[in-house]
Amino acid sequence: MKSAIPPSHLEKLRKEADEYVPAVGAAPLPRIGISANRKEGLSCIAEPYCQAVLLAGGAPVVIPVMTDIKALAAVANTLDGLILSGGGDMDPSFLAEAPVPELDGVDAFRDAYDFLLLRLAFIRQMPILGICRGHQVINVAFGGTIYQDIPTQFSATALSHSQTAPRHCATHIVTLTDIPSALRSIAPGKNVWKVNSLHHQAVKEVARGFVATAVARDGVNEGIELTEYPLFGVQWHPEQMAAAGDEDMLNIFRFHVRRASVFAEAKRLHDRILTVDAHTDAPMVYAGDFDLGLRTGGRFNPPFTEGKVNLPLMELGRLDAACMVAYIPQGERTDAAYRQAWEYTLERLSQLIRQERLHPSRVGIARTPDDLLRLKRDGKKAIFLGVENGYAIGKDLRRLKTLKQWGVSYITLCHNGANDLCDSASGKPEWGGLSAFGREAVHEMNRLGLLIDVSHAAETTFYDVLHESRLPVIASHSSVRALCNHPRNLTDDQIRALAAQGGVVHICLYTGFIREKSGETGCPGATLSDAVRHINHAVRLAGIDHVGIGSDFDGGGELIGCRAANEWIQITVRLLEEGYSDEDLRKILGGNFLRVLQTLQEAPQSSSTIDTRSGAHSNL
Repeated sequence: MKSAIPPSHLEKLRKEADEYVPAVGAAPLPRIGISANRKEGLSCIAEPYCQAVLLAGGAPVVIPVMTDIKALAAVANTLDGLILSGGGDMDPSFLAEAPVPELDGVDAFRDAYDFLLLRLAFIRQMPILGICRGHQVINVAFGGTIYQDIPTQFSATALSHSQTAPRHCATHIVTLTDIPSALRSIAPGKNVWKVNSLHHQAVKEVARGFVATAVARDGVNEGIELTEYPLFGVQWHPEQMAAAGDEDMLNIFRFHVRRASVFAEAKRLHDRILTVDAHTDAPMVYAGDFDLGLRTGGRFNPPFTEGKVNLPLMELGRLDAACMVAYIPQGERTDAAYRQAWEYTLERLSQLIRQERLHPSRVGIARTPDDLLRLKRDGKKAIFLGVENGYAIGKDLRRLKTLKQWGVSYITLCHNGANDLCDSASGKPEWGGLSAFGREAVHEMNRLGLLIDVSHAAETTFYDVLHESRLPVIASHSSVRALCNHPRNLTDDQIRALAAQGGVVHICLYTGFIREKSGETGCPGATLSDAVRHINHAVRLAGIDHVGIGSDFDGGGELIGCRAANEWIQITVRLLEEGYSDEDLRKILGGNFLRVLQTLQEAPQSSSTIDTRSGAHSNL
């Protein structure tokens, strides 16, 4: 029998593989996972999906149909983007609906695979594109509904959405909606697209949080997008047209691959730098003993009912460290109340320290920047200890030394309402800034190397602290008052003054500190895009060395686009898209906090310590 491939060709292929060397300095192609179809025991995919990804500059990875969560998660960890492909109808039992007679060969096993794969990709925050069935899967997975059959359930006069023309041919048009969307950014100024049509199911009620981005002439939905997330779907089959040379359709894949490239860059950056969330209230959502190694146990903050900061979420979001505070509500200023507050403070801190014993291979308590570096090199997450509200020390300065010995890195001087140290940004002023006791506390904290946090402080307190402290201070979770007029935010003058003393303002992701309410019914909450504007404003005012991030997760902090620690990497993605350099991000995402912390602790300079000029760790 004559060989189908001559030996000379085999030799050419061997030589091509053996001699291939990537271009020096070139970023690897983003890995785009493609969900497979399932037919007659085969996991398979139409070649135009792979061709379109290749033409767009990505590396296609076809994912076999399976429901083994361990294996799917392992695959998801290797991907930079996901495409949910088209195929057969969805099983209506996922919607608690009876099937209509026109239903065409449902496969509940593939449905389960798609839903698992989508969720694994979403909680990792990778860019996702749904095509035809994939567009419908996305909508159902997030709470929307579908028409099982357009002609019988939507309208008998609907257009024919199952064309007989070749798949690469356009047979009808869709119109983009007026809202900003991925589709509008792909082809600016082009509101009408010529597309193909190969489906008889369609999106019915758009899932909450999503917006409709395209519609057919008969009113059938043709596009959806999740606001502030890299997740969108189209009802047609752009891969067929893209592979045949249609530039508009190819641009959809180019857009998706570009997003995946930025996401891959963000992941690589997180591997090289130290990232720190400067303020979280994780201990507040638990009562008694708790375990940060689990995804369950917190008391509130839906949809993350388990709390917004724990080890699984930090691992997913590639966040190295979180400052977790023992939050102490302002109470009565009596001996009994002070004793109770102190006991509660130590109990909450002991619970955080306990996590190191519960999960010695996953987390450690960091007291210095070098501790964080060591933990990261060991593949562990880090917790910096903090106390929110100087009310915890009562009137006893000796407690500051105790907190330092326990490993506390910073203390927020007050919360909502004046205490014995100072006036707060909330409530009635009492001292006109720092009290005499508060001044003593500032001096003692300087002596001990305890970082002073002026978030929640009144403006008078803020300036008194800058006057009294000989070392830099921080605002661990405060945003820009010029963009959102809230007394908890800092004025431009305050931001400049904080920077002039070497301190850092950490932009807070609490919606009320990011965008003022418009008064409109149903006005959506603040977004990550809004927070990026605060970051940009603070950088312009103070310089890149004096801005950081303090999410306030589990203390009410969350934004559309960044709701929990697993979504923290979206901050990196957005700032990369804004044009910030790797060095800029090294500073904003943790280096500036670590620089100030090291200054306070007067750690010796060596080749393995944080560079105080750049906020970068020289050995990472």
